[in-house]
Amino acid sequence: MNTAVTPARAGFLDNLKHDFFASVVVFLVALPLCMGIALASGVPIEAGIITGIVGGIIVGALSGAPMQVSGPAAGLTVVIIGIVNDARLEPGALGIIVLAAGLLQVIAGVLKLGQWFRAVSPAVIQGMLAGIGVIIFSSQIHFMVHDTPPGTTLQNIASIPAAFQKGIFPIEWTPHHQAAYLGLITILIIVFWQNGAPKRVKLIPGALVAVTAATVIAYFTDLEIHRVVLPENLFQTLSVPGWAQFKHLLEGPYITSVLTVAIIASAETLLCANAVDQLHTGPRTKYDKELAAQGIGNAICGLFGALPMTGVIVRSSANVAAGARTRLSAILHGFWLLVFVSFLAGVLAHVPQATLAAILVYTGYKLVNIKAVKRIWSDSPSEVIIYFATLISIVCFDLLTGVGIGIGLAIFKLVYTVSHLSITYEDDAEANRALMHLRGAATFVSLPKLAQALDRVPPNRELQVFLDHLDYVDHACLTLLMDWEKQHKSTGGRLLMDWDDLHPRFRRQGLNANVDEIAKTAQANGILRRQGQQLEQTHE
Repeated sequence: MNTAVTPARAGFLDNLKHDFFASVVVFLVALPLCMGIALASGVPIEAGIITGIVGGIIVGALSGAPMQVSGPAAGLTVVIIGIVNDARLEPGALGIIVLAAGLLQVIAGVLKLGQWFRAVSPAVIQGMLAGIGVIIFSSQIHFMVHDTPPGTTLQNIASIPAAFQKGIFPIEWTPHHQAAYLGLITILIIVFWQNGAPKRVKLIPGALVAVTAATVIAYFTDLEIHRVVLPENLFQTLSVPGWAQFKHLLEGPYITSVLTVAIIASAETLLCANAVDQLHTGPRTKYDKELAAQGIGNAICGLFGALPMTGVIVRSSANVAAGARTRLSAILHGFWLLVFVSFLAGVLAHVPQATLAAILVYTGYKLVNIKAVKRIWSDSPSEVIIYFATLISIVCFDLLTGVGIGIGLAIFKLVYTVSHLSITYEDDAEANRALMHLRGAATFVSLPKLAQALDRVPPNRELQVFLDHLDYVDHACLTLLMDWEKQHKSTGGRLLMDWDDLHPRFRRQGLNANVDEIAKTAQANGILRRQGQQLEQTHE
C-alpha cells in the first residue's frame, strides 16, 4: 500500500507544525494581557478572557488578515472605564453597547468602508496611543502599590509621587510595599527578558515569565496582597442583554459610546493589520472582510457581556515571529485559552493583581513611543503639534474629544497646505528680467493671489517662474499661466518655466493627459524648457 504523503498533504502538515507552535506562543502572550486589560477596564477578569477566546476562534476563522490576532486591547481601556462608570448608563450597559458597535462594524465592512478607517493621520494615531498610555500608566501605578486611583487622570498623575512614597520609599513591609516590590520585580523581569534573554528562549513571552515568577514568589511568601478573583465556572458569569436594553440605544449617551467603540476599535484594528502586513510576505489584508469579521466578534462579545476586541499588534507580531503560516495559529490560540480556563482556572486564583497592574504600567510606558515621535518630527515637524495636541486633550478631557481635536487639526493643516501659496517676486529692470519663485500648493484657491502677482510684471519683461519648491500644481493655475503668457507675449514679454520640475509633479497627480497637452502647447510657444536649458536663478 502506498503511504507516500502528497505535496498538498505535506504542505498542510508543515504548516500545522509551525502554526501549532506559534499558537502556543500567542496563547502564552494573550493570557496575562486578557486578564490585565480586564482588570484595568474595571470589569471581571473573565470578561477579558472570553474576548480572547472569541477573538481567536471566531474572528481568527473569519478574518481578512490571517496573521493578525484579535483580543481585548489596551487602546479601548479608557473607553470601557468611561462606559462602566457613566452614571447615565444602566448597569450592564457594556454588553449592549459592544453588540451595537459590532453590528456597525459589520455594516461598515459590507459597505466596503474598511479603507476609510485608515485615513487618519499617523500623528493622531500615535498621539491617541500615547494618551492612552499615560492614562493606563497613571491609573495602574496605584493598583501596583495596592491602592486605588484617586479619580481623574490629572489627579492620578498628580498623586504618582504619593504612590511612590506609599509603596516604595521609605522601605517597609506593609501590603503596599509588598505589592509594589512584586510589581517592580515583574517589570524588571520583562525588561531583562526582552533585552538580555538568550535567543533560544526568547520566544517564551517575558510577561508570562514575569507572571509565573511573581506568582511563585507570592505563593511561597504568603504576601498580604490581592489575588485574581475568578468564578468557579467561567460561563456562569455570561449575561445576555435583555430586549428591554435595546431601547436605550436611541439615547444620546448610548449612541456616543457605541460610535466611540466602533470607530476606535475599527481604526486600531485596520492600522494594526497594515503594520502586520509589513512583518510577513504572506497574503495581504482584505480590509473590508477584516472589518466585518471584527464586527461579528464584537457582536458575540456583546451578547456575552465581555470586553470589545481589536486586532492587537503585540499578539500579532508574536504570532509572525513564532513562525505562523496560516490563520490556524490564531484559531488554536483561542482554543488553548478555552481549554485553560475550563480545566485550569484555579491556577489563575494565585496570580497577584499587582503583577497584572505592573504589566500594564509597562504597557502604558511603551505606548508613549518616543521613536514614533522622532519619525513624525523628521517627516514633518508641524505634525508633532498634532501629536501633542491629541495626547494632551485625551489626558485632560477624554479619548473621543482628544481624537476629535487631533483630526480637526490634521484637517486644518491639510486645508492650509493645499490652499497656501507663497510667491516671491524679484524684478531687475536693467536686465529686463523678473524672477518668480512659487512655494506650497498652486490650486484654484490660489488663483487670485497668483493673478495679482502676475499683474506686477511690467510689459516687455522676461518672467522666469521657478517650480522646484512647489508641492502641488493644478490645471487651473497652469491654464492661468498659459492665458497670461499669451497676453504678455503681445507686449513683447516672455514666460519661462522649468519643465523638469513641473512634469513629475503633474504626473504624480494622475493628470497625464492634461499635462501632456499643455506641455506640447507650452513648448511650442517656448514657455517650458527641458533639461540642459537651466533657468538662471541669480542676476548676471
